[in-house]
Amino acid sequence: MAFRAGRGIADITGEAAECGMLGYGKADQQSAGIHTRQRARAFAFEEGGARLLLVVCELPLMSDAVVREVLRRLPDGYGAANVMLTATHTHCGPGGYFHHALYNGNTGGFREQTFRAITDGITEAARAALADLAPAQLRLSHGELTDASVNRSRRAFGRNPTADRAHFPDAIDPATTLLTVERDGRLAAAINWFATHNTSMTNRNRLISADNKGYAALRWEREVAGVDRLADTAPELVTAFAQTNAGDMSPNLGLAPGCGPTGDEFENTRIIGTRQYEAAAALTGGKEISGGLDSRATHVHLSAVDVRPEFTGDGRTHRTSPPVAGAAAFAGARVDGPGFKGFRPGANPLWDAVSRRLVYPFVPALHDAQYPKALALPAGPVNRILPIVQERAAVQLLRIGPLFLIGVPGEVTIVAGLRLRRTVAAIVGAELPDVLVAGYSNGYIHYVTTPEEYDAQEYEGGSTLFGRWELPALCQTVAGLATAMRDGTPVDPGMPEPAVPVGRRHRRTASDAPHPGRRYGDVLDFSLIGRRATVSFVAAHPSNNLRRGGSYLTVERRGDDGSWTRVADDGDWSTVFRWARCGGATSVATVTWNIPPDTPPGYYRIAYHGDSATKGPFTGVSEPFEVG
Repeated sequence: MAFRAGRGIADITGEAAECGMLGYGKADQQSAGIHTRQRARAFAFEEGGARLLLVVCELPLMSDAVVREVLRRLPDGYGAANVMLTATHTHCGPGGYFHHALYNGNTGGFREQTFRAITDGITEAARAALADLAPAQLRLSHGELTDASVNRSRRAFGRNPTADRAHFPDAIDPATTLLTVERDGRLAAAINWFATHNTSMTNRNRLISADNKGYAALRWEREVAGVDRLADTAPELVTAFAQTNAGDMSPNLGLAPGCGPTGDEFENTRIIGTRQYEAAAALTGGKEISGGLDSRATHVHLSAVDVRPEFTGDGRTHRTSPPVAGAAAFAGARVDGPGFKGFRPGANPLWDAVSRRLVYPFVPALHDAQYPKALALPAGPVNRILPIVQERAAVQLLRIGPLFLIGVPGEVTIVAGLRLRRTVAAIVGAELPDVLVAGYSNGYIHYVTTPEEYDAQEYEGGSTLFGRWELPALCQTVAGLATAMRDGTPVDPGMPEPAVPVGRRHRRTASDAPHPGRRYGDVLDFSLIGRRATVSFVAAHPSNNLRRGGSYLTVERRGDDGSWTRVADDGDWSTVFRWARCGGATSVATVTWNIPPDTPPGYYRIAYHGDSATKGPFTGVSEPFEVG
């Protein structure tokens, strides 16, 4: 039977001011504007009564609370088995949308506004994709991209067996995979999978950014296809750049934050994003696929999995343990963003000594599961008092024709991903390139490393919370899903993560006021220097209205009849929206437009759109200026 496919896109941008950003874990990384908005892109598939829904979200991480809320709001027939919600892993998006407390550490607690922006947007995109279902042709292509990633954990990678390392001779996963949706011979949607961290923007950045994968999508949709994402009509093209096994893959080719290909984080974002777009676009027109749809999913309690000998590799049964973060986890991934002082990858003498002398000798089961980790945060016991991390993992297997997606709620290294992929491919009889790990999906459990990598206790190993048998436990789980899919049998869905109370909520208490003698929206300053126009306005707090689906700014061009037409908004690469307090309740919004080289000559103006808590919406507009 023929496929039907639909696509949808929606804004999921949260609080653009004074909200802690999620990803780097820095207390001082508070949002202060927007460079590019965050989007959810949904893709619905039907064939022979089977249904799948894939939503690629430009989020730092996927929260179990978000998954739970979105699934609750979807139509009947869509649930945990056949819906995949996956994050692109930007590190410059507002946080506070978890119910597990660890991830709200720099946000002052749970952020209802951001949570609603995300769940409303994902639901909106999903419903648009379902409404858009129509006959379609699906095509699948494979290629390689070798200059958009580098292995940031070579010492750990080098511990893997020769046969595994030989699969990645340059210590990167260069595979780029493209699934396209065509209607009447025209490209309607594209989904790309490529392994690189979404960390071209550094932990010094305060602007919301969808980072390199976000720019790749923006490049294809907006700059190449001309899609107006603020239009009332459905877009003609939706493209998503999803993650795979990017756990040890960095876009910082110079092996330092913000370093490589250039020394500028914005330019690095653009270049790495462009490379992903160009590699994907070159794969359009691939082989048409058939073969139907299928899905299986289960929830596994990773704190207590008995892993059978055929998966442990040493001929013995082993058991995972409750989650523990290692000292190396607090060191951060130094290539992308250093963590906390006093911690480092590898050896941490004080923490190592305490763990090896005072803990491991007295708890043999913990030694078997977690050694040689320097035990720093016993998240399992803490969870009993205050839930801080997820322990039950949603593990999923989707099939779209010959393509198999292994949904894992973690950051999977390339060799760990290879083992998961080989496990599934061997059971279902698929070609290895057609089996992908879809990391960052349906929740978050931190990292997944091989046992050999785990022993190095680099950042990734220290962040493998459930110990050295975590990957074998996941391989055992996906083997069960793959066997059930091959045999056409159901699986035990398992018990999902219990609903976690929200806990501490953030309360914004600051009020707004215009500058003395000024009104909201008044222009405070204007400059046009070269190809850059900058305007400052009397502002109100952006959280008074997140303007989801809209914009805090517009750049407009004057037509021959004197009317003004929008040519750019705060979702465009060429614009930057910044917000800052300037004393008490007063604030300033600064809009920058980096005028693109192909901008037609004429007269332009810049508008700022804000909302006062007491006065309601307002707009400030600059004087017209000429672009030659």
